[in-house]
Amino acid sequence: MIALLCTALLSLTLASSVYSDTNSTASTPVYAAETELGDQNRVFASRGSNITLPCRLHRQHGMSFGRVGMRIKWTKLSADESLEEDVLVSMGFHKKSYGSFLGRVRLLEADDDDASLLISDVSLDDMGKFRCEVIDGMEDVLHEVTLEVQGVVFPYSPRLGRYNLNFHDAEQACLDQDSVVASFDQLYGAWRSGLDWCNAGWLNDGSVQYPITNPRRACGGVNSGAGLRSYGQRDKSKSRYDVFCFTSAVNGRFYWLVQPDKLTFNEAAQACQDDGAEIAKVGQMYAAWKLNGYDRCDSGWLADGSVRYPISRPRRNCSPTEAAVRFVGFPDKKQKLFGVYCFKGQQ
Repeated sequence: MIALLCTALLSLTLASSVYSDTNSTASTPVYAAETELGDQNRVFASRGSNITLPCRLHRQHGMSFGRVGMRIKWTKLSADESLEEDVLVSMGFHKKSYGSFLGRVRLLEADDDDASLLISDVSLDDMGKFRCEVIDGMEDVLHEVTLEVQGVVFPYSPRLGRYNLNFHDAEQACLDQDSVVASFDQLYGAWRSGLDWCNAGWLNDGSVQYPITNPRRACGGVNSGAGLRSYGQRDKSKSRYDVFCFTSAVNGRFYWLVQPDKLTFNEAAQACQDDGAEIAKVGQMYAAWKLNGYDRCDSGWLADGSVRYPISRPRRNCSPTEAAVRFVGFPDKKQKLFGVYCFKGQQ
């Protein structure tokens, strides 16, 4: 079930120096207007935090013989809900966790009927729908809960330009920028908060969509209204688009490195390293900008070779019309024209 996600921390008002037309060779997008998409159990967490996913066995007969005969299974559903990943299985005193959850999950066990799951050190990959199955004699329960990580959505295209990523390339592109491919709910929430972007991008369910708040001729026409435009499911290997990424705050410091002179890309990367840090990633800039209010009117190198600067307080000569991460471009890496943004993780 697709559920509405609209949180303040997902709000994004993103500007760019240029809005581009959508791919003229793609099929006509389907317009998705603003609708109430329903709701379900949701739990919100910050990256790196600990969180509890609730699940209880509600007994019909009011009789319990402890947890000895109780079977509990937690699984995580894929974005399109076609696959299930084992998270934890409990049979009485025997418990086992799996995969990326190994050593990070355990049952709360507040009482004999409690099957809630505790997850430590929440990551971006943990986001999604979890399913809890409990069987105890004649009693059983099937419960679903969605884990959301507070963060920010941003569009991304590589140095090669727009519409150069198949789905698998898109996944790697987001990963390289400290993020993951955004979900429909996350893009919908960002659109509700003002995101307007005219390039179609992959979402984690394999669909391709783009958000329009200001209908215009170059972006699907002026008569179609505001909303999410969808090209539906596309071929993950052959189809090529941009991607919408999602990132969240991480423990560490994002900062502008003061230098006496402008730097080439290699000099910028080395300067961050000499300062005990690394050159910052695009996702880290967006997280610092949106979630921490970072503001700097200086163009700086980032890890992907792009040059950008974050503005939280619009002013003359510094994104005067709106708060935004401004994109300068992918200049020649040998040019000594820019400073650098660094990121230093907490030890």
